[in-house]
Amino acid sequence: MALERHHSTDVLQQYAVSHKELEQQKLSIRELVSHITAGIVFEEDTTRYFKAKLKPLIKPLIKWIQKLYGKTAICKATKDCVQDLITRLETIKPLILSDIESALANDPATNDPLEVVLCYPGFKAICHHRIAHCLYMENIPLLPRMISELAHEDTGIDIHPGAQIQSNFFIDHGTGVVIGQTAIIGKNVTIYQGVTLGAKRFERHENGLIVKGKPRHPIIENHVTIYAGATVLGRITIGENSVIGGNVWVTKSVPPQSIISQQPYRKPTDT
Repeated sequence: MALERHHSTDVLQQYAVSHKELEQQKLSIRELVSHITAGIVFEEDTTRYFKAKLKPLIKPLIKWIQKLYGKTAICKATKDCVQDLITRLETIKPLILSDIESALANDPATNDPLEVVLCYPGFKAICHHRIAHCLYMENIPLLPRMISELAHEDTGIDIHPGAQIQSNFFIDHGTGVVIGQTAIIGKNVTIYQGVTLGAKRFERHENGLIVKGKPRHPIIENHVTIYAGATVLGRITIGENSVIGGNVWVTKSVPPQSIISQQPYRKPTDT
């Protein structure tokens, strides 16, 4: 039975998704992400590779989503749904290649792009995000979030598919990073482990339910560095070329060229 997305838990049993089916779909999604990454990073003719490798994976995933949410849940206005998605996925290639370049430029521990691709959790997380965000922008239900959560499981980095992230993004180390749904991140931004780009508060309707869809996460402008453990909350702006120091709590906008750090410890004066 196909169902629309719903706010109540009452409908969950009606989806009739077995554990075996869910695990099979997760494996298919992992294979899809792996082939997208390989096609972008290692293949000279990405278009040809995608056509050969992605079509057999995307088609059954689309059918699964349509089974859950209805036949109009994906590609409502297009005749060739699979090819349209493949064409859309090809557009993320320059972004993913720029993320590799950013890792090489900002991490003194490596000069090997293959090491970045195969070993860096930050790259794995952002690569998953680029794919998930692409599908999210096509209003595809469930799949984008499943892709982002697979990366979360593997890396400890939690990026909502709705977050808008421009080119040359680098997450160093990465464990514990959280980037919320409405965050906007500019070009050449570097963040370190434990950084949170989160919401400060949630508006509620008169009936007490949370208002959804409103911008509530930070805007990070170009060439910003945010060091480990920093927490940036609310719809505020971190101006370009700013540096946010480690373990700092930021809830107000800061202008470009800012350096925000903890106050140095001062010994209590004797009285």
